[in-house]
Amino acid sequence: MNFILKMSSIGMFMLLSSFTPNEQNKYQLTVTVNNLRNNTGLLQFALYNKDGSIPDEKFAKYFRIQTAEISNNTATVIFKDLPADNYAVNILHDENKNGKIDKGFMLPKEGVGFSNYQSIGLTNRPKFSKASFQLTSNKSISVKVIYF
Repeated sequence: MNFILKMSSIGMFMLLSSFTPNEQNKYQLTVTVNNLRNNTGLLQFALYNKDGSIPDEKFAKYFRIQTAEISNNTATVIFKDLPADNYAVNILHDENKNGKIDKGFMLPKEGVGFSNYQSIGLTNRPKFSKASFQLTSNKSISVKVIYF
């Protein structure tokens, strides 16, 4: 009887230990911007993960944000430890380093860009659904900065 009780305990332990929660996989996203018009200021990279979060002119709805120095008209950042999800990237070439989009009449004076966008206009306004991409493994993307 004692043997059966021990074997049952061992079997129950093995069964329960097989149900340990899975650690969520984390990924890395590398974002590169080339062909900036100058090396002045810095590049701000805002990462979004919710529908309706962009456009975000005041940078209030981002998931994560980083800045990078510009060298040879290029800048790169790496977002680490990201869970699998849909993401979109918003770039600001912050030439005066004030952390906001400076505007002229209605258009930005500084360069802006969004993942999956090659141009921005009245009929092609930024939105999360178009700018987003799925991250399920380590990924590298390039974003074009647009100057008006």
